Order: sequence, then structure tokens, then C-alpha cells
Amino acid sequence: MSPTGIFFIALDNPGSRVQVCSAPAKAASELCCHSVRWEQRGPLPPAPPRASWPACIKSRATPDTNLLPGKVVLAHFAQGCGRRGNPRGSPSSHASQASWCLEQQGKSERVTKQPQQFASDNYAGICPEAWAAMEAANNGYAPAYGEDDWTQRASDAFRKLFDSECEVFFAFNGTAANSLALAALCQSFHSVICSSSAHVETDECGAPEFFSNGSKLLVATTSDGKLTPRAIREVATSRSDIHFPKPRVVTITQPTETGQVYSIDEIRAISATCRALGLKLHMDGARFAQACAYLGCDPADITWRAGVDVLCFGGTKNGMAVGEAILFFDRALAQDFDYRCKQAGQLASKMRFLAAPWVGMLESGAWLRNAAHANGCAARLAAAIRDLPEVEPMFPVEANAVFLRAPAALLDGLRARGWSFYTFIGGGARFMFAWDADPARVDALVADIRAAGLAVADTAVAA
Repeated sequence: MSPTGIFFIALDNPGSRVQVCSAPAKAASELCCHSVRWEQRGPLPPAPPRASWPACIKSRATPDTNLLPGKVVLAHFAQGCGRRGNPRGSPSSHASQASWCLEQQGKSERVTKQPQQFASDNYAGICPEAWAAMEAANNGYAPAYGEDDWTQRASDAFRKLFDSECEVFFAFNGTAANSLALAALCQSFHSVICSSSAHVETDECGAPEFFSNGSKLLVATTSDGKLTPRAIREVATSRSDIHFPKPRVVTITQPTETGQVYSIDEIRAISATCRALGLKLHMDGARFAQACAYLGCDPADITWRAGVDVLCFGGTKNGMAVGEAILFFDRALAQDFDYRCKQAGQLASKMRFLAAPWVGMLESGAWLRNAAHANGCAARLAAAIRDLPEVEPMFPVEANAVFLRAPAALLDGLRARGWSFYTFIGGGARFMFAWDADPARVDALVADIRAAGLAVADTAVAA
């Protein structure tokens, strides 16, 4: 008997509308009408006899699920969908599993109803320049662990861009980059001053404290995510006794979590305060390119020339598949940092595939073009809805994010029209634009915001 299991089917036909089900493994070859990729993901409970594959697919067709190329949908939801056992976070009974799976399917469907979503710049794919460099790096053999030419070339490109003989390291993601950089600056009895909305405080699962063996984050309350010299000084000087973790580092996010950009003068003022207090200055630059595009300045002007000691330069949110760069402008601070990376699982054996996309981005200028385009799409949305009384911007639009305060009914109307977005930081809706954001889709979002707002207004009048 052929094995049965969960099959995740991805159809390359954009018009395909289908849910998939459990079936004999050999039957996949009968799906000749589409290009199909499949794999078995563990055994399922015995299932009743089913019709042949084509009939089975037809019986489960759903008119409201429009699958895009490569879109994977949840399968066999009536019998649970975990790889081996129950799905993580789902109830144990089959009935509740079915409910859980349908909920997840609904989330998937909302994403596919719009050709582009502006919930996050992480939704976007890889830009051509990064992809081409990765493809070029995938040619033959190369030394491992960063001893290859691509890693050297990427490091040199950073040094040229910043006009600095900085030390350059690569990590898989921003959490690791920030956490390891801060750990390099701190002892376990030290502390790090950050804003209340900083990513290291709200969204890194305690990683900065973990990798530093306990360095405490000291939070300064800010209204817009920006630290000020006064806020830093108040936190740093609040206590100086041996019972309190000694302040050692200030970390700022450029742009902030609310999409605002520190000016050159603001960074210089923060740096001067840090120097006066004996503190180091770290910059979380997950969207650093967007800040450069907004300010129109040399990257060095808002980093080492302004007093920044360490920068974590983000690539993932700007057109790369994965990868962040950690730049130590004060080379002495990078002592043994390579060991930290290895210990934390951030030393890629095939490092060239982390480094090569940076070569493509930096040498072509795509890093800045991508960011400028994303910023422009955010500005386009903000300008187009400026006259709507139902919505208002929560923060100035300076990078690639737009935060809108709007009635709950309006936001529900947008979701009903297929738009996905996050609601956080003050309760507003955040729209984030990626390197490949389509202006036509931005205009479509504007039209739906207007339509949803009109519906809310009509409902209010009727009431």
C-alpha cells in the first residue's frame, strides 16, 4: 500500500483555486494539468477511501481562495495539520484542529486577495541586484567561513561606502546583529539605555540580555520613539550606586519604530551626551538605507562622523533575502567579535551567500534606490489621504512607514477588502512599503481607504 501523509502543494498556475488533501504519494504523478511541487510531511491517521486526484481536487475547490504562484495552503485540515502530531499552538481535538486550520487558511486568503500587501517590508521578495549576486556566487567552490572573495569584496564595499576602515561582520538577522553588538560593548553588570518602543526592548525576546549574560535594558519614555540627550541623561544619572546596573551603552533606532529619522544634529547631540557620560553609542539600522534616502546625506555623516561607535545595517527589509551587516567604526570594540558570532550560531559556513547580496546592493547603488522608492510610496499614500477627515497620521512620514489613526470600522472595512496590516504602537494601523512597492497598488489602497471611510460616514449618518 502506498503511504499517505500531508502533502503541501504549490501550484504555478496563478489562476488555480484549490485546497489540497491527503492522498497516496504515487498519485501526485496524476496531476499533469499543473506544475506541482509536493512532499510528504509525516503520517496521518487512516483516511477513508477517496476519489482519484482530479476529482478530489474538484470536490475541494473554493471560489474565494485565489492562489498565487508558489503559494502553499493548509492541507487536510479536518484531521490536523502538524508535521508530526498537532500544529504548534493548536488545540488537540480534531474538531478544534479543523477550526484552527480554517483560521490559518483565512489569514492566507487575506494575503492573496491583494497582489501586494503593505503590512511589512518583510513580505517582499529579493531585488534583482541581490539575486544576481547570489547567483554569481553560486558558481563553483569557494573557501568557507568568510575566507572567500565575496565576503572580502562586501567588506571592502562597506569600507568604501562609509569612508572608514571599519570592522565588518555578517549575521543572519537583526535580532542577532543587535544583540551581539550590544553584548560586545557590555559586561553582565552593565546596562543599555533605549527608547520604550525600541526593537531591542519590544521585539527581540530578551536576546540582548541573553547574549550579554544579563545586561539590563533601561527604558527611557519617549512620545515618538526618539531618544533625546535629556532623556538619556535622566536615565544614566538616576542612580550611581553599586546596587544598580552601570549604564554603558545608548542604542538608537534609525529610523525609529514609528518611522521617524534622526537628523545629523540630533545624532551629534546624543553622541556628545554619551561621551560626557562615558557611554558608547550603538545604532540599530534595520532600515538605515531609508534614513539615508530621506536625509540625502553621506552614510558616514549619520554614523561615525556623528559619533556612532557601532552600526547594524539592515539588508533584509531592503531587498535581500536574509542578512545584516555589523560595522564597528571603533575597531578596538570588535575584539573577539568573531568568536561571539560563532558561539551564537551566526558564523555561516557558506558565508559567501550572506555576503554576495551586499556586493550586488552596494556596488550597484540598489541599497539607496530601493530605499528611496519605498520612502516615495509611503509619501504617496500620506499625500493622497491628507484630506480625509476619517483618518489622520500618527507620526510624520519620513521613511517607508505610514501610521494612521482611524475608526475601527474603517480598519475592518479595509480588512474586508483584503488588506493586511499591523495595528500597534498607539493602536493605529501601520502600512510599510518595500523596495518593489507598486504605485498602482498604493493608489488602490488609497481608493479602498476612501471607500471604507465613506461607508463609515454613511453608517454614522444613518444612525
